Amino acid sequence: MTSIAAISTPVRRRKLVGAGRRQWIGLLYVAPAVALVVVFFIIPLGMTAWMSLHNWPLMGAHSFIGLDNYWAILRDTKFWNALRFTGYYTVVVTIVIFAVAFPLALFIERPRQMTGFYRTSFFMPAVIGFASASLLWSWLLNVDSGLFSPAAFELGLTEKKVNLLATFQPAFWSIIAMVVWKVAGFTMIILMTGLQSIPPDLQEAAMIDGAGPLARFRAITLPLMRRTLALALILSVAGSVLAFDQFYIILRGGPRNQTLTAVYWIFNQSFVSFKLGYGAALSMILLVILVALSLIQLRLLRQPGGVD
Repeated sequence: MTSIAAISTPVRRRKLVGAGRRQWIGLLYVAPAVALVVVFFIIPLGMTAWMSLHNWPLMGAHSFIGLDNYWAILRDTKFWNALRFTGYYTVVVTIVIFAVAFPLALFIERPRQMTGFYRTSFFMPAVIGFASASLLWSWLLNVDSGLFSPAAFELGLTEKKVNLLATFQPAFWSIIAMVVWKVAGFTMIILMTGLQSIPPDLQEAAMIDGAGPLARFRAITLPLMRRTLALALILSVAGSVLAFDQFYIILRGGPRNQTLTAVYWIFNQSFVSFKLGYGAALSMILLVILVALSLIQLRLLRQPGGVD
């Protein structure tokens, strides 16, 4: 017995040393990612929260004012109007993106002739940056030198060249069209991976039992794509809430500040009015709203009946 205990003790010690070494090696592997998160997220987030408690001009000394910036937000009607428009835009653009991306995902899910060409063509606009896409569509929507309005006039579809950016509804739906053209392909790829992860046996068994396409879609496809839908929905909503480039480059908040988004107003207060502390407080409020929306979406889509 003594000899067995004497032998097992060094073995256990070597196992513990080996486990500890593996843990340190694992920490070394994740250290660069942790460093990036700390440097580019945790530290800026802490600095933003600290700035939000100060009167922080662009030039000169800053002073601590506590929660005064947050109290001022309650009286900022332009911010709440911008937040209301951002919510409206988020709902509309998310619905349209999914209405376009889901049929495209169903179309390219299974290999067929020219499937690779279709997948590449639909996804290609997602490679373009939002700023570049906004500049492209700013030219396309130009009433004089663009494409849409002069082409409609030359084809006799309109009596004169129509400025699509002069009034709210045409301008708003022009932005929706640009964002759907830009983002739908990316959402399509996410949904396609979810569709391909569904076992074909389930679909075949449902067909044998007499289930139609709509019944299979409702009873099999949607429940099994819950996690994929959650990912696509969170990415779409987060991107829409943080919308800035297209409204800044194409519309400049117009017409008559009707397309002023929350991020646009934060930019205006921070880098036009130079109220960095107030802009930081607005950013913290928007962060809380975005986190709350993401948690609500995750909770709804994790529940058994969340997608029904």
